[in-house]
Amino acid sequence: MKQTEGLGDKTSIIKFEFNPKDGIDNPALTLTEDTDAEGVGEPRFYFLSKDSTETFGFCLHEELSCQGHIIRQIELGGVAQRRGLQDGDRLLQVNGHFVDHLDHMRVVQRIKASGNQVLLAVLDGDSYEAAKSLGRDLSQMLPADIHPRLCHVTRDKSGFGFTVSGPEGTKGTFQLSVRQDGPADRAGVPAGSWLLELNGDSVKSYSHTQLTRKLKQSGNKVTLLVASSAVEEFYRLRGLRVTAALADPAWLPFKARELHLVKGPVGYGFLLKEDDCISGGIGQFLWEVDEGLPAEQAGMKDGDRVLAVNGESIEGLDHEQTVHRIRAHEEWVTLLVIDPAGDEFYHSIGLSPLQFFEDSDPASGSCTPSLSGSPGPCHVEVAPKGPASWLVAAANSIELVQNPCRQEQKRLCQSF
Repeated sequence: MKQTEGLGDKTSIIKFEFNPKDGIDNPALTLTEDTDAEGVGEPRFYFLSKDSTETFGFCLHEELSCQGHIIRQIELGGVAQRRGLQDGDRLLQVNGHFVDHLDHMRVVQRIKASGNQVLLAVLDGDSYEAAKSLGRDLSQMLPADIHPRLCHVTRDKSGFGFTVSGPEGTKGTFQLSVRQDGPADRAGVPAGSWLLELNGDSVKSYSHTQLTRKLKQSGNKVTLLVASSAVEEFYRLRGLRVTAALADPAWLPFKARELHLVKGPVGYGFLLKEDDCISGGIGQFLWEVDEGLPAEQAGMKDGDRVLAVNGESIEGLDHEQTVHRIRAHEEWVTLLVIDPAGDEFYHSIGLSPLQFFEDSDPASGSCTPSLSGSPGPCHVEVAPKGPASWLVAAANSIELVQNPCRQEQKRLCQSF
């Protein structure tokens, strides 16, 4: 993926490069566009899925001569073309989140945060321009709620608080009955919802007996990906997959925390230590948080793992590089962290906590953090937005590549 700044028309380009591979995907599902009397068609939905050697095969433009986030330069044979994206399409949603009104870089970060799978909603260019000229609210052209829920349920004395039913002899079709005010109800599982994943694994191939066995093996906690009948039908009728990446973050039991620290007379008051991650790689952890100093006042806890520094993911960085980023500004630093329980939760379902981080104040101009470890090459140059921003200016273009975690015997630490 590349971003460049055009000299003539100041075009901002984000390029999702396609790497050829053998084999051809199933033909893309092409949805018919019904056009109303005002010349405005209907939004189209595409689920793009790639492997670690591929990228999505399109560019996302911001152009002075056109409105919106524009799909351009669709690579021949790439994922985007195979699925049916068209040159000039305007991007309206990323993973069910309306993005037309967002700053261009915020939209880019949402796509990057989605990893190898992303659901896009687009509108053809002519329809987009017509809708804008008519003053149409584009968000009203999209379904109000197409998010599944990712619910973490802790068993009580009576169980998890739900029962499973399904057609006899049919695999993968499980509907949930939820006991009122039971564990599942309190975790946000809607009554009558459909079970899609259990602890990060699809239940599509499970028989009722297999599902029962998996639930018993889960111990006292289970994580369920569920969808209401309306949400399930929405995706099924369009031939789209429902994944955990589309989940409504409001129901997640653990979330990354954003800490804003202003240095005091004796520093920030914490120790940064390199240690093993639950994933088996190497991470940067926060320890020895001093009582009464800026780190504790900002909400830092012993054992928190650092995800991002000043708006940039530290995935793939070593201890020295992370320290350098923390010291980039003499008097302040912004950290995105996750506590140990949250770290374990996201690892168990195979997702990154960065994927669900949301701004606390969209009006501030801040943004979801840059995922420097996202697969594929990318050059990013962004303008500074201030201390609270998740878009921090880079001195030069930064090549963003997925790096394997280092495995070293030596452990490093640094006081701040």
